[in-house]
This record gives sequence, C-alpha cells and structure tokens, in this order.
Amino acid sequence: MDQMLQMEEFFPPLCTSEQKGVMHCEDCTFCTLFCSIFPQYPFSWAKKKYKPDGPVSVGMSLDIASIDTISEINMDYTATIFLRQRWTDERLCFDGNKSLSLDGRLVEMLWVPDTFIVDSKKSFLHDITVENRLIRIYPNGTVLYALRITTTVACSMDLTKYPMDKQTCTLQLESWGYNINDVTFYWTRGNDSVRGLDTLRLAQYTVEDHFTSVSEAVYETGHYPKLVFHFELKRNILYFILETYVPSILLVVLSWVSFWISQSSVPARICIGVTTVLTMTTLMMGARTSLPNANCFIKAIDVYLGICFSFIFGALLEYAVAHFCTLHRLSSKELQKDEDEEVEEERNGVLAAVTNSSSDPDDMNKLDSNKSSKTSVDGKRERSKHSGCGSPMSVVKRLFCIFDCLHVKNPYHIDNYARFSFPLSFIIINVFYWVYYLYF
Repeated sequence: MDQMLQMEEFFPPLCTSEQKGVMHCEDCTFCTLFCSIFPQYPFSWAKKKYKPDGPVSVGMSLDIASIDTISEINMDYTATIFLRQRWTDERLCFDGNKSLSLDGRLVEMLWVPDTFIVDSKKSFLHDITVENRLIRIYPNGTVLYALRITTTVACSMDLTKYPMDKQTCTLQLESWGYNINDVTFYWTRGNDSVRGLDTLRLAQYTVEDHFTSVSEAVYETGHYPKLVFHFELKRNILYFILETYVPSILLVVLSWVSFWISQSSVPARICIGVTTVLTMTTLMMGARTSLPNANCFIKAIDVYLGICFSFIFGALLEYAVAHFCTLHRLSSKELQKDEDEEVEEERNGVLAAVTNSSSDPDDMNKLDSNKSSKTSVDGKRERSKHSGCGSPMSVVKRLFCIFDCLHVKNPYHIDNYARFSFPLSFIIINVFYWVYYLYF
C-alpha cells in the first residue's frame, strides 16, 4: 500500500486512490506494468546499485546543442549538451514490447551512475518548465537516462600563435564514487557518439576535427572509468585581419609619407610621425584587452604590432637624423666659408706687402712672417679637419665625431634611401612572419 501511495505522488493524472489509500488504476496499463516491476519491494529497493557478475557497463552519447562562449581570458568554454546514459538493470525487466517513459522525478528512486564532468567550473541542470531529464525503461531492463546540462569547462590554451592558433579542448566524464570494479564507461557508437558539431556555427572558430577516447582516471582512492571527447577549434583570422592587421599596415605606410615631404617642413613631418606613433600605441593596447595578461605568452599579434611600431618609430627617427645632418652640413659650410675668407685676406695682405716694399729688408722679414703665419693657418685648417676623432673629448663631442666619421655628402639623399629601404625591408619581414606562423 505504501508503494501505491508513492506512485500516486509521481503519477496523479493516471491513478486515483480510494478512502483506504489503495490505488485503483482506471484503464492504466502504465501503472500495471510499473507495479509488476516492483511486486513487493518499496521504491528505495531500486536505489541500491545492481550487482551482476561484473561491473555495470554504462554507455554514453552526447549531443552538442551549442557552444556559447570561448574565453581566452578565463581559458574556458561554455556549452549546452544533451547527455545520455544507458545501462542494464535486470531487476527492472518486465513483460511487454514497449518502453516506459517515466517522470523525471522518479530518478530519486532508481540507481543511476554518479557521472560528473571533470574540469567543470560551473554547471546547472535546466528546469524550465520542468527539470530537463528523462528516464526510459525497456522490457529487457535497459535504462536510458538523459539530461540537458549547461556547463563551463576549463580548456588549457596555447596562445603563442594567436590569432592564427588552433586550440584542442576536451569534455571529460568520470565516475565520482564507483571505481572500475563497479562501473565501466564506453561510447555507444565510437566517434559517432557525439553529434551536433557538424551544424555548429561559432563566432570566431571553426570545428576542424573531433574524436572520442576511453581511459582511466587514477587517484589515491583507486582507478575510475573515464570518457574523453576531444575537439579541435581553428580561429577565423579574417576578423583580426580587418580589425588589427590592415590598420597596422596602413599606419606604417602613412609614416612613409614623410619621406616625400621636404625636410624644411618640420611641423608637417613631426606631426605625421607623432600621430602615427600614438595611433599605433592605441591600437596595440586595444588588441590586448581581450587576452590574458600573462608574460609567458608572446603572441603572434604582439610580434606583428611590435614590428609595425618599430617601423613607425624608425620613420620618425629617420627624419631626426636627416634634419640633424642637414644642420650639421650647413654649419660646416659656414665654418669653411669663414676660414676661406680669413685665408684669402691674409693672402691679399701678403701680396700687397710684396708689391709695395719688395726692396726693403724689413719688409722681407715681414713677408717671411706672413708666410709663416699663412703656413700656420693652413696647418690649423688641416688639423681642424683631422683632429675631431683623435683627441680626447667629452661625450657630446665624441658623438659629433662619430657623425663626422659617418659623414653623408648630401643629407637630402637620406630620404631617397629611406623611400626604398623601408618598404623593401617591411615586405621581407612580412613574408617571413606569415610563412612562419601559418606553416610552422
């Protein structure tokens, strides 16, 4: 009678009770079959695990309804799955040729495997409008137990090739309390046990491959059955090309415009250089907002942004060097002009002295002194040309000495060299970059 009363709680639409609590089924074949499964035992009897000659074999299958989010910052993914488990319990055999679909609340009265999701950070069972779980019993005692679960699972990612990376994530199922002597797990249809990935559409990824495997989890308390579902995700790079790579390339090309602007237009060239540097810095900061702040990851996108920043900053330095060389050349010309004028004046004075008093001995002595002074001036001039790199100087003068040694005949040619060398080197580095990260 207690059995009938508990059945009335689970199946009120099907059965009605009389005054003394004895259940009477009105044309209820379902209740008749269910009562035949438990002829004289209370409901708690089935809660105990069935113990055949060996461990209970539990078959698993999955349907991936959706993969909602894949987070590189938290290194996890959130998925909604339909988990189906099958096993045979001979205590639940009954006569007939049709299966029984039971109320999901009846699972509290039956034995079910204690399966859990490894590496799950957060999971929940859907309960709108009722708990999304199914119990179905077949005449031979086979039990089908289905659940609809949304879970957030950790996924270790290698972001060194981001955004040209491929990530392999797993969904692992284990038994919590029953070891391999009590329960064994297997995939019901091998690799075909997981469905739904072929029609799945993700925002940034494409599912390239997936497969299943069977293993054992070894802990201090024993060996436990374990099923693993592996799936490989390839990131779609088109978004990053349009969002990051193309703007970076355009900024580098924009910095080269200064090579065609006259060196005398200081505000224009400085404005282009500083603007491109600041814009590139902002672009680099924006590219890192969706990524973990980990020093161990030097990502492919960081390498490319660093290359672009170096070329932009190099274009700014190129103008600084060219402008300095131009000013240094002008100052050298002025110094040379002053020295030539001084020498010319001395020569004119010597010639005048020779013509006016060529017969006077005193004038001859003056002529000798003028010649010696001329020689000394010429020597000073020669020494001034070569004394820059040899005598000990301060640090600043040494830098000027280096520039003298690396003398550019025409500083305006620096822009001509830059117009050719900057684009050529940028193209060569791009070829090596894309070949390495796409094929190695």
